[in-house]
Amino acid sequence: MAYFERTGDHAFTATTATGGAWQVDEQHIAPAMGLLTHLVEEDRRARGRDDLVLGRLGFDILGPVPVAPVETSVRTVRPGRSIELVEARMAHAGRDVLVLRAWLLQPRDTTAVAGPDPTPLPGPDAMAPWDPTTVWPGGFIASIEVRRAQVAPGRATYWARTEVPLVDGDVSPVARVAGLFDIANGMTVRENPAVVAFPNLDLTAHLHRVPTPGWLGFDTTVTFGADGLGLTSSVLHDLEGPFGVVNQTLTVRPSPSAPPSPATPRG
Repeated sequence: MAYFERTGDHAFTATTATGGAWQVDEQHIAPAMGLLTHLVEEDRRARGRDDLVLGRLGFDILGPVPVAPVETSVRTVRPGRSIELVEARMAHAGRDVLVLRAWLLQPRDTTAVAGPDPTPLPGPDAMAPWDPTTVWPGGFIASIEVRRAQVAPGRATYWARTEVPLVDGDVSPVARVAGLFDIANGMTVRENPAVVAFPNLDLTAHLHRVPTPGWLGFDTTVTFGADGLGLTSSVLHDLEGPFGVVNQTLTVRPSPSAPPSPATPRG
C-alpha cells in the first residue's frame, strides 16, 4: 500500500498509512509534502524541463486534511530559461490545505568552488533504534524506521526511512525525502505533546545538492519562545553528508488533550 492512490489525472486518495500524528483521522502532512514535490517534478518533465533541479521547497499548511480524497494542481508562476518558480496545491472538498512554492534552477559545474567539506553524521548503524510510536499515534509514524541519538529534549540527531511508496510509479530521491521532512518536529520533543501542542504552520527546505536515496539524516534543534512561537531547525544529511536545511514555524499552546488548568480563585 502506498501513502496515496492516484484516482485521476489530478486526484488522489490518502490511505490509512498517512494518518496522524496530532489526530489519527487527519493526514500527517509529511507524505502530502512529498506528493506535491513529486507532482512539481512530473510537471517539469511534461514541460520538457528536466534540465532544472529543485533548490527550495516552501510549504504553507493552510489547515488540517482528513484521510480522504484530495485534488491537486500545478502551475508555473515565473517561467524562465534557467530559473523557474512553480506552485503546487492540494485541496480537499474545494478547500486548499497545502501549498508548495518551489524554485527550480539550472545546474552548473561548480566543483572548483564547492565547499566547505561536509561533516557527515554518524551513520544509522551508529545509532540505536527508536520507536516513535511511543510518542505519536497514527499510520504514518508507524510506517517509518528511526535510529536516534538523543542529546536532550528538543535536541537530537537521527536517521529515518520508510518502505512505503508515496504513490505507485517512479518517484525521485528528492520527492522521497521530501515526504519525510516534516517528521523533524516530532522526533525530539521538548514537551509531552499530550500537554503542550506545537504543530508547525509551514516547512521550508533549502537544498545545496540533490540527495541520494536511502536513509535521511537530521541534526535537529527545537526552540520554544516565551510568546507562543517556536522553531524546529534541522540540517539534512544523506550518507554522503549534509545536503540542505529544513525550518518549521511552530505555534506553541496547551494541547487539546491536556487536562484543564485549575480555575483562578476569585476573592
